[in-house]
Amino acid sequence: MARPIRIEYEGALYHVTSRGNAGGDIFLNDDDRKGFLKTLSEVVKRYYWIVHAYCLMDNHYHLLVETPQGNLSAGMCQLNVN
Repeated sequence: MARPIRIEYEGALYHVTSRGNAGGDIFLNDDDRKGFLKTLSEVVKRYYWIVHAYCLMDNHYHLLVETPQGNLSAGMCQLNVN
């Protein structure tokens, strides 16, 4: 079942998480983590996000993101596709 549509608005704070398929790892080593953080920094610049906190685990990540422009879905699409 798909998750409910997330309500987006300017200045919102979101706790977002993404997990690997079937609980599998999404980060195999520190190079994977560095690559993710590089992509995250590109998303932050493009969408003007403010990342207040993050946590990278082997099989998932957590972000605390503020969206001054109310554009979480667009940024998450770019973040999770790369």
